[in-house]
Amino acid sequence: MVLSFFRVAVFEMILEAGNQGLQLPSYKGSTLRGGFGQAFRSIACSMRQKDCRGCLLKSSCPYAYVFETSPPVGSEVLRNHENIPRPFIIEPPLDQRTLYHPGEQLAFRLILIGNAIELLPYFIVAFRELGQLGIGKGRRTYELVKVRILDPENNKKSLIYEKENPLIQSANMTIRGDYYEKSLREEFSRHQRGSDSNASQRAMVRYLTMTRIKHEDNFSPAIEFHMLVRSLLRRISSLAYFHHKERLDLNYSAIIEQAAKVRIIDNRTRWVDWERFSSRQDSHVRMGGVVGEMVYEGNIAAFTPFLRLGELVHVGKGAVFGMGKFEASPLL
Repeated sequence: MVLSFFRVAVFEMILEAGNQGLQLPSYKGSTLRGGFGQAFRSIACSMRQKDCRGCLLKSSCPYAYVFETSPPVGSEVLRNHENIPRPFIIEPPLDQRTLYHPGEQLAFRLILIGNAIELLPYFIVAFRELGQLGIGKGRRTYELVKVRILDPENNKKSLIYEKENPLIQSANMTIRGDYYEKSLREEFSRHQRGSDSNASQRAMVRYLTMTRIKHEDNFSPAIEFHMLVRSLLRRISSLAYFHHKERLDLNYSAIIEQAAKVRIIDNRTRWVDWERFSSRQDSHVRMGGVVGEMVYEGNIAAFTPFLRLGELVHVGKGAVFGMGKFEASPLL
């Protein structure tokens, strides 16, 4: 099967505000990501160099792999490191709450992809370290009190870490790509019983966080279905290549040609402006995107494995901050 090698693990991280509480922006993805790289580097980097380039340990360093993934020697794929997708996603809560009193809890999801799953202990320790450094306005502290691994297939959660017993418990709930290929197409096919395989279906895609999909060098304010599929294929194939060491065996041209036949029949989306501070660029960066609901019509069932996998790994630019989160559901 095309996606059988693909691995994803979803974790629920529960933070508890320190004695000064927490003051966070309404969209928390960038704040949670902001100091996380620094915290990860402080626990994983042995050489303490400012730049990973030229470091003798780069090929075996967890920090270099997660944050500065390099293409294989001689690779023709994404030779620009900035365009290589990171193997993790910080998925913030969707509510816009900004104030947390001392002792109140904040939960968010951490999604690890491919080879990064084995580095979970580094992620947990880094989030503990970030709690001591502080986040948000005034760099206020928190404690990482619990981590649960989620099993979306069976709607289960298992506790694997808590601050009172800081040993990571084993719980194998990795979601594999063959789950999407063998079962999830049925969800759409139930809505086309008795019709042929090319029958038209309707699906609603809810863009839950700002979604930035670039087409012909511009970020699109109205996401056509073929744009969504192109972006999904780029992201999933890059995650496969760099974080599973696999190439997708797909006829991309044929898939995109088929996706172009799916049309928009209802557009209830809008563009939301947002900006974040980039410490690397030492400036504020505009990062707006599309949110809302879009209804598409066409032969959508064929794309279900990619849509379902995309629900976990997000789509478009800024996924590491939790941008590009969407949900797709068939309509009668």
